[in-house]
Parts: sequence; structure tokens; C-alpha cells
Amino acid sequence: MKLRYLIITTLAFIMASCDDYLEPASLSTFDSEYVFSNAEDARGGVNAIYVHFSHDGFRSRLSNNMTGNTDIEHNSGWASDAARYQIWDLNAQENNGDLDYVWDIGYKAIRDANIAIEGILASKAYNSEDQVLAADMSHLLGEAYTLRAYWYSMLTFYFGDIPFITEAPKAGVEFNRPKEDRNVILSSVIHDMIEAEANMYWADQTPYGIEQVNREYTLGMIARLSLQRGGWFLKPDMTMDRASDYLAYYDTARQYTGKLIQLKDRQLPQDYRQVFLNQSKFINPVNSDVLFEVPFAIGEGDVGWNIGVAVQSGPYGTGNNYMNIPPTYFYSFDEADQRRDVTCALYLYPNETPSKEDLEPQELVGINSIAQGKWSRAYLEKAPGSNTSKGTGINWPMMRYADVLLMYAEAENELNGPTGQAQEMLRRVRQRAFPDAVWAEKVDSYINTVSASKESFFNAIVDERAWEFGGEMIRKYELIRWNLYSAKVQATVAGLKKMADEVDSGDLPQYLYVRNEPDGTLVIYDLYSKAIPPDIDNWRQENWIEGLIDSSQPNNYREWITRDWARYTHPVRYIFPIPTIGIDNSLGVLQNDGYGF
Repeated sequence: MKLRYLIITTLAFIMASCDDYLEPASLSTFDSEYVFSNAEDARGGVNAIYVHFSHDGFRSRLSNNMTGNTDIEHNSGWASDAARYQIWDLNAQENNGDLDYVWDIGYKAIRDANIAIEGILASKAYNSEDQVLAADMSHLLGEAYTLRAYWYSMLTFYFGDIPFITEAPKAGVEFNRPKEDRNVILSSVIHDMIEAEANMYWADQTPYGIEQVNREYTLGMIARLSLQRGGWFLKPDMTMDRASDYLAYYDTARQYTGKLIQLKDRQLPQDYRQVFLNQSKFINPVNSDVLFEVPFAIGEGDVGWNIGVAVQSGPYGTGNNYMNIPPTYFYSFDEADQRRDVTCALYLYPNETPSKEDLEPQELVGINSIAQGKWSRAYLEKAPGSNTSKGTGINWPMMRYADVLLMYAEAENELNGPTGQAQEMLRRVRQRAFPDAVWAEKVDSYINTVSASKESFFNAIVDERAWEFGGEMIRKYELIRWNLYSAKVQATVAGLKKMADEVDSGDLPQYLYVRNEPDGTLVIYDLYSKAIPPDIDNWRQENWIEGLIDSSQPNNYREWITRDWARYTHPVRYIFPIPTIGIDNSLGVLQNDGYGF
């Protein structure tokens, strides 16, 4: 079921009246008491917060496009001065349009959350003796708190200390506020969710399941933001730091992941591919892996347009992949890990014919164009048309249960070392990744080895999160809070250079030999050696590791290897300047200071 954001007329008017979050509008312009007097209209009030997910600032920027470069995804920011390239190259200016988008929709979503929160708390319905009505309103309050927390989490990741606004726009409220400490903001929104979660509905109790914020997601967000609050962050003096009370937030993460596991545990579905194929098929199972996904109506959303397996033409339209997967990440997977070929697509669709069964044969991509394989417009049940590009309607996953299990393992290890409980959570994720025939070696023996110390178990969690969540574009935030951003990307660059240096002497294939099955599926003879197929006439030879070399360059490496991560040195300046819209609208209160700006 697709949740459609149908906002009632009064709320649409509010949004038009409060176009600038720094310009308060009088509450007399609408009847807040009426809007939040019943659950149906209050639902519309909360839906106003979701509307901002449909903006380009989220659907093609914040959700995926802006989240590189890391050790598991990258693009060449130096190739252009356009907005997204500046962000990839960590060189964005105040007038960067993509930063404008994120700042603008972030604070508009926060504004609408504040309106809903104040309206619900002040309503008679929230305190009604009608238990069903009161419960509905309590759940809606939890949704609003959680959505507000999400946006503050993202804004602090991108801009550091920012204005903290928790009041709805109305006469007499000052909105030109100075920056607040990011730790104060995160602590506050975590507290709000903790206060609200027990009165929220589980996904299987809500009309839209995982397509709306539910109790599972809120519990997961308490943990995710607690790890952000307890993690490392960049200070204006360009040093990395973490607060002295960080262990208290690891304990909160452990408590609330543990609470979800205790109250609403579920087995991870064994078919890893199907978890993501569901989004392209518009299937939204509850009590499964995905806890919440942003629901895009048909004609909305950019999944399968700027992220996923590329489709170059045909009745399914066109879609590309902005964030490529470095081959170092591809080769970091165990050969038996079933997540590798779901996550890393070595193929694209060059053309499509009208029949879904008659897709043109898949083609091998270049070694610098490995795509996120979890989504593609080619997976849609119905062809949207040859002239389509954006607006696939494919939902975007915001959190999965596997994340909850690994957050519990990480927090438990930080507090107590690799206990049996921590090991069990890691085991559950790895068991889904491998065929049960190899569990003794790939799961049990592996976990015994990495559990030798707290440090080795932490490193295993860092690796497991890379393999489990590749393409879901959360790695950047994890590397920041672990203070591993520069170390991991520099290791990637070194790994790529090593591959190129060993193109002749190393084990990996200089070329790949490929052919197509009758149904068009690409078959690769050997990804791990220089072996040549005995029936070589039935195969095509394509460049592979050879594609990392450019003899026209002084160092023989492709330019992207040396330049994509060139600015990602310690400490990585992942904080961006407050964009022009924020500076101008603050009437002199805000300025870009610190971080080398």
C-alpha cells in the first residue's frame, strides 16, 4: 500500500504562510485547535512533515547522492563545478544549490513537526478519555518527534552546530537564533523519542505499516542517534572530539536496541536479494527486515534513476548510478558471501525491448562503474515508459532490523567487550549472508576469531556494516562517528593503487571473459584469477584490472584513483558551510566561522 501525502487544506495553507522558517506566521491564520481535535485531521497535520521527503533535497540528494565519498562508494567531484560535484570534492561554497535544498527542506520539515507537536500536546484529543483516540494521538506525537529528530540528526552531520528550534511559528517567538551545540540538540531529540516510543504503534498495528514511522523505527532511531551523540565529531577548530559522557549514550543505544529485540524480535529473511527487490515490486512486509522506508508515490522518488543498476534506454526509461562502488570493496567480500552480488552490480542494461522477458543482454560495466545492485527500474513489474527517468515510485529504506542487531553488538562490545550477546547479534547477520553449509567456517569460526579482543570485534563490526549496508548510503555517517573517515578512504586509495601495480603479477584478472545466457544474464568466467576459458571462442574479453591503469598519467593510475578522495585527509572536513539561504534569512545572526571557512 502506498502512503500518499494528502494534506488537508488548512495545513497546505500553513505551509504556504510559513514558507521561511525564520519568518513566524500568526497561528490565527488557521484553527490549530480544530486541526488537532481528532485523529483523522491530526494525521494530515503529521503528514505535512513527510511531504519534504518528496523534495529533490532528500529524494536524490540527502538519501543517496550527497553521502559519498567513502570506502564503499565514490564519484569524481573534481570533474565539474556543479553543486553535487562540489559536495563530493568537499569544496562546496555558500551558494551551493544542493546545500540550499537540504537546509531549506530540513527546517521546513522541523517547522511542520513543531506545529504538529504543539498542536497535539495542546489538544483535548491527546488527553481524551476515549482510549482509542488518545492512543492514536500519542502515536502521531511519536511520529512527529521521530521525524524532527531525523532532520536534526542530518543537519548536524552536514552543518555542525545549528539553530535549534522547537516552537511552532507564531507571533512573539524569535526565530533568528544563534547556533546551538550539536550535542545539546542530539541529547534533546533523543530524550523526546524516549518519552514517546512506549505509546507508539508497531508497524503491524498501523494502516501503512513500514511506510510510516512506527515504534520499531523510533526505537532504532534512539539507538542510531545515541551512537551519533556518543561518537566522534569535527569541531570548528578542525579537531575530532567526542564528549566525555559518550559511554552513557552507548548504554542508551544498547538499552533501546535490546528493548526492540526483546519486545518485537524477528528472524532476518533468508533471501537477502528479496529484501530490496520488494521495494521495486512495491511489496512492504511488516515484522521483517525493513523497519521504515520513505514511501514514494508513482511519479515520485529517484531510486532507479540516480542510484541502482543502470538502464540506458527502452520502455523502462533511463536510469543511471551516481555513486560507484570501488573494486576494493567488491573484492573485500568473501567469495561465498551472498550479499556481494546483490550489492555490487557488474552489469547494466544497454537497451530494453517491450517484453519484460526479452531484456537486451546485460553488458559488463567498467571497473570504475560498479553500481549499487539493490535497485533498478528494470526490476519494476510494469514498464513506466521510454521517456521516463525520475519518479519510479521505488521506496527508499531508512532502517533495517539487521542494523538494530549490529548496533546492539557494537554498543555491547564498547561497554563490556565481545560478550556472548554481542557475538550472537553478529552471528545472526552473518548467518543470513552465507549458505548454512559453510556456517561452521564463515560464521562460527570467524566470530570466534574476531572475538579475541574488544578491538578485533569492533573492527569486525566495522567490516560487517560495510558488507551488510553497501549501497544504502549510511557509511559516511558511521565513518564520522568512528573517527575512521580518512583512514578508511586512504586505505581504499592504497588498495586501488596496489591492484594497478600488480596488474601483471597479482592474482586478480587483467581481463574478464564474459558471455550471456539465453535470457540475457551476464556470465563471468572467473573474477579471482587470470584463468582463460578452454572454449575461449564462446567468450568475450573485456578490460578489468587493466582499467585502473592510464599510461598517460605520470603515475600510471586512472585519475579518479588519485583525485576522488584527495581532500579526504585527516581530519576530513565533512562539515559544509551554512548555505546562503540560512545566512541571509538569519538577518546577521548566523555566519560561517570555523572549519576553515
